[in-house]
Amino acid sequence: MTDLHRAYLNLGSNIEPEVNLPKAIRLLRAYGKITQVSRVWESESIGIDGPNFLNACVLFQTHLGPVELKEQFIRPIEADLGRIRYANKNAPRSIDIDIVLFDETPLNVEYWKYAFVTVPLAELIPDFVHPHSREKLSRFSEQVQGQVWVVPRGDVTISNESQ
Repeated sequence: MTDLHRAYLNLGSNIEPEVNLPKAIRLLRAYGKITQVSRVWESESIGIDGPNFLNACVLFQTHLGPVELKEQFIRPIEADLGRIRYANKNAPRSIDIDIVLFDETPLNVEYWKYAFVTVPLAELIPDFVHPHSREKLSRFSEQVQGQVWVVPRGDVTISNESQ
């Protein structure tokens, strides 16, 4: 049996996010173990006028590599929740799940400059070194929260408990 990999996933939605984020968590649990869940954070849509996004990060344990994880689990979950991929990658969406860290390797590093990734991720791994700034993720998160509007949404809960 192979070792479990640690995949940090960023989940985002701006179409019925209060419904779609918890659904995505339930669907992910069918494929592996979620051991950590950040709070839910709200931020403005980037790159297009649209509803605000809700985002969260989870630590997902899997035997799969990142490509297999994306193809076998993430894409089917996104499709199950009605994700439509438009030419404009910033278009509103029911769910978006990105692998931002796999084991100790940052992925999708172009997203690491945004609060919607770094703020919830910093809750899970505050001492991880940010791939661009080379400072602790907790410090980078504090700085970005001072520069853009991002707020915790205590009224929207997703947990690491089975539902």
